[in-house]
Amino acid sequence: MPTFITLLNFTDQGIKAVKDSPDRLQAFKAAAEKMDVKVKDVYYTVGSYDMVTVVEGTGEAVTAALLKVGSQGNVRTQTMRGFSVDEMKKIIATI
Repeated sequence: MPTFITLLNFTDQGIKAVKDSPDRLQAFKAAAEKMDVKVKDVYYTVGSYDMVTVVEGTGEAVTAALLKVGSQGNVRTQTMRGFSVDEMKKIIATI
């Protein structure tokens, strides 16, 4: 299953209600699961980003889940496709 790493920042709305963030995260996990997206890891961070998530699912399912969470107005996301070492070895073998 493809892996995606998402960097998140709170919006003004999201930081005003930061105390609700853990509850919003639980709601996201439940919604993502219903959309066939597995939330593997979540970290709250300091620095340029407020959170980092690692999820697995098809590109379409992950995109839909992130659009859904983004449409709620609490976070903005940047998402990257992640590759394991084994996946990268297979990719490199084709060049």
